[in-house]
Amino acid sequence: MGQSEAKASLKPRARELRNHATDPELRLWRYLRNSQLGGFKFRRQIAIPPFVADFLCPAKGLIVEIDGWTHDAASDAGRDVQLRTRGFLTLRFTNTEVMGNIEGVTRRILNQLQTLPDRWPHPNPSPKGEGL
Repeated sequence: MGQSEAKASLKPRARELRNHATDPELRLWRYLRNSQLGGFKFRRQIAIPPFVADFLCPAKGLIVEIDGWTHDAASDAGRDVQLRTRGFLTLRFTNTEVMGNIEGVTRRILNQLQTLPDRWPHPNPSPKGEGL
């Protein structure tokens, strides 16, 4: 199966996860949506075959995962290594961290975003460089 077929096969699962988000996911999304955190754009429940990432900042390649009670640390570590070889960095937080210390969680995400290089150059909005 090619990359585009794999991504297409994950889209229904990603949609299901968006429609049935956990309380910690919804809480963090309130801070990440609409580029509220430092102007950085995030997507949620995005297919990155063979995985679905909780949150992704495409411009920086930063994945944010919220780990519930059933996560397996060894499996997560293997997943993070696979994603890193593809240019993604993963930050992980527990449900408890998100629900009890959202300011600390968002501060750590923002600090990481500010240290990462852009994955691609931002185009000038005006072909003449005038910004209009």
